[in-house]
Amino acid sequence: MAFPDILKKAPLRGAFFVLAICLGGPVLAACPASTSAEHVQVARVVDGDTLKLADGRNVRLIGVNAPELAHNGRTTEPFAEAARQRLQALVAENHGELSLQPGRQPKDRYGRTLAHLYDRQGNNIEAQLLVEGLGYQVAIAPNTELTACQKAAEREAREAGRGLWKRSPVQDAQGLHESGFAVIRGRVAEVQRNRGGLWIELDGPLVLRIGPDLLKSFDKRTLDNLPGRMLEARGWVIDRAAKGGVKPGQARWMLPITDSAMLELMP
Repeated sequence: MAFPDILKKAPLRGAFFVLAICLGGPVLAACPASTSAEHVQVARVVDGDTLKLADGRNVRLIGVNAPELAHNGRTTEPFAEAARQRLQALVAENHGELSLQPGRQPKDRYGRTLAHLYDRQGNNIEAQLLVEGLGYQVAIAPNTELTACQKAAEREAREAGRGLWKRSPVQDAQGLHESGFAVIRGRVAEVQRNRGGLWIELDGPLVLRIGPDLLKSFDKRTLDNLPGRMLEARGWVIDRAAKGGVKPGQARWMLPITDSAMLELMP
């Protein structure tokens, strides 16, 4: 059972990329371009989920988080370079001309434009990367218009063992040891509510947090029945100890849940 079900009713070469053009036909078609999308010229690809436009704007793709290139003392993650080169290839195939649809939240805290990108045929670029296993599907409200189709694209790659899913990147909550983006699996020990929102404590040094402004999107009964269940969560893990925010008995690591699509119950 996936968490969306608990919403209230309310330049690499070779066979890999030859194969890629045949992948995910129905999935990609489910992420149609908006008729109001803006035509843009790409100046360069920064990494697997970020581009710079000819007009100077930096664009962060909505719905996909590519593995990180080396930075801040960390080494390049598996498939980070492959993701960048694949995005470069997609841009080159369209002579640098793509269509851009800004999200409901148009910019992030770094001033980057948050947007969906489409090729000349109207295919969603984020879904193309996801279906090839070159990024993780992410959902951050309010930019969730294409969450369902992008989630389906990742599921296809995961089931086929493509790209980063060839060897599962899912971490056990008890073995968590660093901050940054992660997909984590663990058993729910306790669920608590307070003015800070809802806190899902897992076995191990990790707590998940759903902010009070997002709680209305979840079914209260299902959340209350989480203790004892196995779940998979994804997002950006924060080291609370680094900010001096850990009290005795509290988990060192916290993962804010930005949308119900970032959680999935295990059988």
